[in-house]
Amino acid sequence: QLQLVESGGGLVQPGGSLRLSCGVSGFSSAYKNFAWFRQAPGKEREGLSCIDTRTNGTYYADSVKGRFTISRDNAKNTVYLQMNSLSPEDTAVYYCATSAPLTIQAMCVKSYLYDEWGQGTQVTVSS
Repeated sequence: QLQLVESGGGLVQPGGSLRLSCGVSGFSSAYKNFAWFRQAPGKEREGLSCIDTRTNGTYYADSVKGRFTISRDNAKNTVYLQMNSLSPEDTAVYYCATSAPLTIQAMCVKSYLYDEWGQGTQVTVSS
């Protein structure tokens, strides 16, 4: 059974950086789409970025474009989210999720397309 485990969250000052990791186990040889989402208190879950392991293509939501970078390390079965220039508005629980590859990659920020989720890791941006 596929399992996703996020790590790397914590407290960071405004303007700082964090790198989140999503360890993947029970991974089959099938191509996958991996994505990062976040959910702040009282807000809906927001899709941030995704990567297609078939094409290595990436997609970013406008809210994080230019600040966040998604990547993967096949040898370590890990997907990363490098987050730079963090602000208090980035405070949330961050989740990774996976689905089959999507025909339209821009759809990858839609949470209803995913049925495999990690438990989340808290990111707090505060001085």
